[in-house]
Amino acid sequence: MNPVSPQIGTVFVPVSDIEEARDWYCGMLGVPADDKVLLDHLYILPMEGAGLVLDSRIYSPGAVFQVPAFHFNTADIHAAHVFMKTRGVELTDVNDDQWFNFRDPDGNVLMICQIPPATE
Repeated sequence: MNPVSPQIGTVFVPVSDIEEARDWYCGMLGVPADDKVLLDHLYILPMEGAGLVLDSRIYSPGAVFQVPAFHFNTADIHAAHVFMKTRGVELTDVNDDQWFNFRDPDGNVLMICQIPPATE
């Protein structure tokens, strides 16, 4: 039996300022920013599914994601694009009516992707 589970536990995102990153990500995701920063450099975002941890200890300009390491889900890619545009982030156009990339304040390239509705 394979001891490694086929499941992602946590994705670490390099950020330069942990408190600013916490507030930015929580604002973008619409989740409360009321948990404490751990060990002066980690913030665990309240997420469904795989975890997302902001980490200022691993940050350097060369460590930021140059391509998306993961994507955030949306049911409406065009509404998500408008929402991110109002947040003033650098972003691409919507591609194939399915996805777009954007940069967080530290320059990490991230993606938002429309997921198909669940079928019954």
